Parts: sequence; structure tokens; C-alpha cells
Amino acid sequence: MIRLSRAHPSGGKVIERAAILASGGDLEAVMSWIAAHAGQPETTGSAKSSRGLHASRVADAHSPRRYVLPAEALD
Repeated sequence: MIRLSRAHPSGGKVIERAAILASGGDLEAVMSWIAAHAGQPETTGSAKSSRGLHASRVADAHSPRRYVLPAEALD
């Protein structure tokens, strides 16, 4: 996990979902580890609603891009 993480402005560490997928590891095992170590999906500001019939469904369908861990999680 240390290899996949980098510093986050909050003082903790952040792991990108893309890095998890690119590592080729077991996604379910990694997500379980993140949850067990108090990792949280990074909250992003909600973008302004784009126009169109399906705009709200498309915006809600995405998985979190990053997971933020407390600083001590990787010690």
C-alpha cells in the first residue's frame, strides 16, 4: 500500500483508484484493507449540473477516484 500512496494536503495519504487497478492486485482485498484502516472516499465538490436528460444518472454512476487514509494508517 505504501507504494500506491502519496501525500494528501490533509496530512494523511491518498491512494488513487487508478493506481489500485493498475497494480493488478485483488481489488476487493485492497478495498477491504482501506476500509479497515479508516480510509474514506475523497469528497469532491459537486460539479454544476450539466444539461441533458441523462446528466444526473451519469454523474452519480462513478466510483470514488481517490481514497484518503489517516497519516498513521501506513506506519
